[in-house]
Amino acid sequence: MASTAHVPTHGNYHGYYSKRPSMTDARITWLKAELGADFFVGKRVLDVGCNEGAVTLEIAQTGGATAVVGVDIDASLVRGAWRRRQSLWSTQGPLAGRSCAYTREDALDYFPASFEHALGPLPIPRATSAKSFPNNVLFRASDWVKDEIPEDKSGYDIVLGFSITKWIHLNSGDNGIRQFFKRVYDVLPSGGVFVLEAQPWDGYKKAKRVGQTPLAPDTLTLRPDDFGDLLVRIGFQSPRRLLIPGAGDEERGFRRPVDVYVKS
Repeated sequence: MASTAHVPTHGNYHGYYSKRPSMTDARITWLKAELGADFFVGKRVLDVGCNEGAVTLEIAQTGGATAVVGVDIDASLVRGAWRRRQSLWSTQGPLAGRSCAYTREDALDYFPASFEHALGPLPIPRATSAKSFPNNVLFRASDWVKDEIPEDKSGYDIVLGFSITKWIHLNSGDNGIRQFFKRVYDVLPSGGVFVLEAQPWDGYKKAKRVGQTPLAPDTLTLRPDDFGDLLVRIGFQSPRRLLIPGAGDEERGFRRPVDVYVKS
């Protein structure tokens, strides 16, 4: 009998963010610490390869972005992201997205997580501002490297590419990586920011060994170390490399460098 186990050929791991040690993503905390607390404030943000939406939703809920779009090739993950959105709306603390002083009444003005689990999530009121959580975030199921989504027409101020280059590269080859970077360039204005966390080359061979990708790494000419030069040739400025706290140690988790590119 053939196995029905899910094979994440595009890096579309289910339960991916359960690997993380906290409810907040260290990369987002760290980006705001390095680039300014207002890095996402008032911005349109695209999160390519959003998985179940944890990063996308964190930016929408606490980053101050006016519009955040998460896109993933796996429709089941996108459905999970929509569910997570409603759950977060139901259970967020009384001060989420607010700058006013905390009052005694605020302590009662939210829906505890236990209620959400027992009774289902709260409906999202129509009066909620389109530029504040949860109406400032949406999700699309699409192969964004190849296909446009409606929100692309308005462009973005920031595009995130966290841990997805390996999967694009191994599924679509060198031309796929080139196409991805050109797509990012095209949806950003001058001064727009591309935040790239590229997986190292040694991870490519591991993915192929477990049968997750159609292309053999040896068929590829480009290497992750080539991406910077490629992006500069496309029209980005030389990157600023940020090293997440703990980079290079043996702790478990995500400890890769992140490069920040600004469109010329």
